[in-house]
Amino acid sequence: MPSVTIPNGFAPRPYQARAMLAFDAGYRRGVYVWARRSGKDVTWMHQIAKMAHQRRGAYFHMLPSYAQGKKAIWDAIDDQGRRIIDHVFPHAIRASQKEDEMQIKLRCGSLYQVIGADNFNTIVGANPVGLVMSEYALIDPRAWMFFRPILAQNGGWVAFIGTPRGYNHFHELLQLAKGEEGWDWSVIDAIQAGYMTQEDIDREVRTGMPDELARQEYLVDFSAANVGAILGSRIERAEKEGRIDDQVAYDPNAGEVIVSSDIGFRDAAAWWWWQAVPGGYFHLLDYDEDTGLEASDWVERLRAKPYPIARVLLPKDAKAKTMATKHSVLDQFLREGMKCAIVPQTRIVDRINAARSLMPRCRFARAKCVKGLQMLRDWAFKFDEERKSFSREPDHNYASHGGDAFSYGATMVQEFTSTAVAEDRYRDIGQPAHYAFSLEQMYEDRESANGRHF
Repeated sequence: MPSVTIPNGFAPRPYQARAMLAFDAGYRRGVYVWARRSGKDVTWMHQIAKMAHQRRGAYFHMLPSYAQGKKAIWDAIDDQGRRIIDHVFPHAIRASQKEDEMQIKLRCGSLYQVIGADNFNTIVGANPVGLVMSEYALIDPRAWMFFRPILAQNGGWVAFIGTPRGYNHFHELLQLAKGEEGWDWSVIDAIQAGYMTQEDIDREVRTGMPDELARQEYLVDFSAANVGAILGSRIERAEKEGRIDDQVAYDPNAGEVIVSSDIGFRDAAAWWWWQAVPGGYFHLLDYDEDTGLEASDWVERLRAKPYPIARVLLPKDAKAKTMATKHSVLDQFLREGMKCAIVPQTRIVDRINAARSLMPRCRFARAKCVKGLQMLRDWAFKFDEERKSFSREPDHNYASHGGDAFSYGATMVQEFTSTAVAEDRYRDIGQPAHYAFSLEQMYEDRESANGRHF
């Protein structure tokens, strides 16, 4: 068997070597904000190959989605036409591999696997001793919360790598690393990395690349607007105009409190609390989100808030029955005495326009909406890697539930807060599905319908 040196044929640039040496020296946490094409993933693949031979265990390489992991890591080809994964982990050091699971078992007993943050909690028996979270600015921060106690217990390590996407959780983590003992960090732009000059970057902008994108991707500038963000600039405007303030609070003398929601994939749910106030403004009083909770759990959690809820706006999915309960979310909310309304199915572009139009009239309770505001900042259109442009559809990621819940509210909240609505409006079963109703009215409608002849 031919001898192999690990790392295999890799000559790291100075900033790459510095990061690798830090972990060789015993660092277990690191944040690396490196420009696009700076070799982030390749560096850490080689570092995993080395550390996997020093400590036997599982090593995970996480991308924002499984599809991205397959394209950017598992199937990626380097400038010399080689499959990168085969160069970093040559067959001589492998015991086996599973293409369908993007997994390589090494002869030393360690395991390397590419995973997506969109299904991180489905990794059965996950107990990694090393974790790379690539493009961390685009990864659901709950993924780190999932693996954090595991790595704390087994003494494992984690490297957060990527480029900026505005002042989000990646920026917060960088600030933490700068002041926390035992954390390594570095910020390297394309000029410092040595593969571009300022003239090169200026040329990119002159030939059509948005200035914000160039600052973000090549100059690792967190202050650059998150290109593709749906509401990001409007949130920043609200900040500058003083509409994000801890003085925003529930007013018992103002309008009723309406809750808008999104109930999504894997039981994820997000909720916004709205109150109309004099002057034509809406106060966003609170935000909450979580996964894995049943409808009954959410009823209890919503009622625990210090606001009397007049109505809950639910997405159309709330009418679907589940195999577990044989009752829809709507059924369960109505049985608990909650007044509900189903948001009509509309085009996503119309919901986005409603959210953008209403945003100048929104004021946010800073502390209670901090997580929701971050979701609105990160809610962005999906980027088409092939066409190098943004699509008209939002990216379905960790921020989409908060963004959808807000946009659902924006399409309907004025209907329930502007004027009093006559109760008999909802008694005709033939009314559109988004009109509100009570459980008693639903029963009456059913009995009435049973007596009809068609």
